[in-house]
Amino acid sequence: MPELPEVETVCRGLNQLTLGTSILGGDVLLRRTIAHPVSPTDFLAGVQGCAIASWQRRGKYLLAQLCNPTDPDSPQGDSPDFSDSTPPASNPRGSLGVHLRMTGQLLWVHQEEPLHKHTRVRLFFKGDRELRFVDQRTFGQMWWVPPNLPIPSIITGLANLGPEPFSAAFSVEYLTRQLQRRQKPIKTALLDQAIVAGVGNIYADESLFLSGILPTKLCTHLSTAEIERLHTHIIQVLQAAIAAGGTTFSNFLNVSGINGNYGGIAWVYNRSAQPCRVCDTPIQRLKLTGRSTHFCPQCQN
Repeated sequence: MPELPEVETVCRGLNQLTLGTSILGGDVLLRRTIAHPVSPTDFLAGVQGCAIASWQRRGKYLLAQLCNPTDPDSPQGDSPDFSDSTPPASNPRGSLGVHLRMTGQLLWVHQEEPLHKHTRVRLFFKGDRELRFVDQRTFGQMWWVPPNLPIPSIITGLANLGPEPFSAAFSVEYLTRQLQRRQKPIKTALLDQAIVAGVGNIYADESLFLSGILPTKLCTHLSTAEIERLHTHIIQVLQAAIAAGGTTFSNFLNVSGINGNYGGIAWVYNRSAQPCRVCDTPIQRLKLTGRSTHFCPQCQN
């Protein structure tokens, strides 16, 4: 499923392509894709006539601040406070939320582009462009949050997220406190969005490899030096993946329909039985809490 680098890649693309253009209407092709309001008609009524002031990312969520088309450019921020009890002043028309889940894609296309069979929602923009939500597995969701409502009261998953990996709150001290009291494998802990937001299966494996830590090692057995290395490499891996436009192993595309390139330089993920890039030992794969986990038995201990 798309993780932080993929969602960040989509967010940046949307900020480049969609801002300030009026939403003329839309079409909901799969009712359950709309998480709020209950009625797709109400969802479309909420976003129709709006323009997008900015897109922002929190964990694996995307959130667009909506404004009136005649409003001046709204200030854009990289780290909105999604836990705030009041919505930002710059979105008088509410907010549009999206979670891509396992196979979701947001594609910015011309309206005459042939319709993909897995298209679930279409938003029509001025200038014969549209934003399409394509989702093969149908787990993705979209929300319209009315103005004057706290965003986490509607998109409830936001309230349970831990700090962003690039934020000051995600410090070595914080990570140490979170890990040293948990009797679970470190790979499992890294997938817990309440510990750190946005890290998923791919980048947990990559971070653990660069840190020299086996994914099965219990959190309580980690040394201070190992946690410090892990903290550093989580940030470095995510930055490298963002620079590469994310990872495409199956479904991920950016808003222009282009694959991510991180998979070609991955250290261990999806490289089962291939030689380690450091020591040539074959990369091993196991299932850990139901997730495929890749590691080098020589470089990690």
